Amino acid sequence: MDITRFGPDDVAAVKEWTDLHNAANKVDAPWEHEQTVLRSEARFRHGWDGEPAVPFLARVDGRVVASGNISTSEYDNLHLAWLGLAVHPDHRRQGHGSSVLAFLEDEARRLGRTTVGMGGWESDAVVGFAARHGYEKAHQAINRRQYLADVDRAELQRRYDEALAHATDYVLERRTLPTPGEELADLAEMASAINDAPTDDLDIEDEVFTAERMKAYEDAIAFRQERAYRVVARHVPSGQLAGQTVVVVDSNNPTVGDQHDTSVVGSHRGHRLGLLLKAEMLIWLAEDEPQLEEIDTFNAESNDHMIGVNELLGYRVMGRELAFQKSL
Repeated sequence: MDITRFGPDDVAAVKEWTDLHNAANKVDAPWEHEQTVLRSEARFRHGWDGEPAVPFLARVDGRVVASGNISTSEYDNLHLAWLGLAVHPDHRRQGHGSSVLAFLEDEARRLGRTTVGMGGWESDAVVGFAARHGYEKAHQAINRRQYLADVDRAELQRRYDEALAHATDYVLERRTLPTPGEELADLAEMASAINDAPTDDLDIEDEVFTAERMKAYEDAIAFRQERAYRVVARHVPSGQLAGQTVVVVDSNNPTVGDQHDTSVVGSHRGHRLGLLLKAEMLIWLAEDEPQLEEIDTFNAESNDHMIGVNELLGYRVMGRELAFQKSL
């Protein structure tokens, strides 16, 4: 097996990586939307928030049979590397996944990381593969999808009005990107509330958010040609940002949206802001993106509160994603 690193400027390799992942998802997660070359390039050029994954292609006799990638952060969690791998369905059960995983673990050691993690859609094959290589399940998340045609708009308004009565000290603000530079630090402070989301048994530290990181996140959205909508709750007496929710709409496939962060700062919980933020977002999207048909979200399965909000808003379960870790 020949395993080679490539970069976002290698157009042919990015296309091969994209084609392989689409072939794998048709078998492993057929509800997922097709990966585009643009989104693959963005992953390797910008990452989620300025720290791109490093990708590899594995070939046997010149044919791409598998891929791998490694993601690390310099913001936080300096002990950790996340590994990703996929094997083309036509080339499974030949040891290719094990070979790529061993290669990625060596890369993680070379980078000085002492813990590695990987994920996959729940299946006997994924659980068995992880166990054979010494990984223990540490977290599970549910992928849900909201079909906007199913939203009962009258009921949504009723719940919105009901929640609003519990949040009389707050105002909601609609924001589009980019965020003015002088506001990024306050946004970063609010974004750190996501650290309160359940992480189950993951060996993971709180994420560190800075103005620079928030800008890098917005730059990545712009590169992917997504239209971003952010609703924030502001505490009127103090002026503090108390919570946010963010949804992005793919300009190249505008019927599809993705839910990003929804979080409320700990000192401002208990006022139904989570429900209020998400309901306001749906009202806004109906006005500005009437063609939008669905929104995907992920939540830790143990995050009972946010799951409850999503179920009130009609999200349907699509699949369960498992995360595994081991110490090197």
